[in-house]
Amino acid sequence: MIHIITDTTSCISENFANKYQIPVIPQVINFGNESYLEGIDLDNAGFYQRLASSSELPKTAAPPVELFYNVFKRLEPLGEPILCIHPSSEVSGTVRSALTAKMEFPHLDIRVLDTRLIAGPLATLVKLAAQWAMEDVSIDTIELRLKELVPQGRIYFLVPTLDFLRRGGRIGGAQALVGSLLKIKPILTFREGRVDQFEKVRTMHQALERIKELVISEWDVRNPYLSIMHGNASEAAIKLAEDLKPLLRVDSIDIYNMPPAIVTHAGPGILAAGFFTP
Repeated sequence: MIHIITDTTSCISENFANKYQIPVIPQVINFGNESYLEGIDLDNAGFYQRLASSSELPKTAAPPVELFYNVFKRLEPLGEPILCIHPSSEVSGTVRSALTAKMEFPHLDIRVLDTRLIAGPLATLVKLAAQWAMEDVSIDTIELRLKELVPQGRIYFLVPTLDFLRRGGRIGGAQALVGSLLKIKPILTFREGRVDQFEKVRTMHQALERIKELVISEWDVRNPYLSIMHGNASEAAIKLAEDLKPLLRVDSIDIYNMPPAIVTHAGPGILAAGFFTP
């Protein structure tokens, strides 16, 4: 049996994690001197309550090495392969924590995949890996399939303000847009694992229409892994999914409520589409 491990930035549900026995490593959220393990000490509702009442913006920290060590130690007696699937190392230290813990178990076959992605597309990779593992696909084949999908991943997103990205140090190539948001609504993307500017439009309506155009033109039924993601913007996410379904001739589109670790850097109101090109 192959053991799949991921973290809370994958957005996978508790039900899915339980069904496939996937340990989900929590990210760390810091409000001042108080630290919380995402999904354990702090859920989405509690995060937004703290965000509204806090005088300073929260910060994040990568999962402590100890959390990975404890999971590896628990799985060690089984002697079975382990595949860790995590967000881009350009925006998170999760991969580094997993690799550090792996060094304590040189006798185990532990693979750590830097997906260069996050949220919905990361969830897709975790779900595919779990399903293939249940079908007794070898870890070499699963790892190869995922690595082939990684460069095909696309994420386009909108944020009400760039302040969260800027203050959190995750703004990447979108830095050039700071100070110009009064006149434009930027469409951002992930490029080489980092946030980057993609296009500038004048209004939120134009931005949403452009994201639809991008999905329609780049998405293909041969790679039917499409998701909509949001940070406390469920109505907008549902509407975007409903608008896309008839245009793409699909019956359903996964919608993910982004966890605090992502919203801390992107800000409330983020709306995104993620998929894989053929």
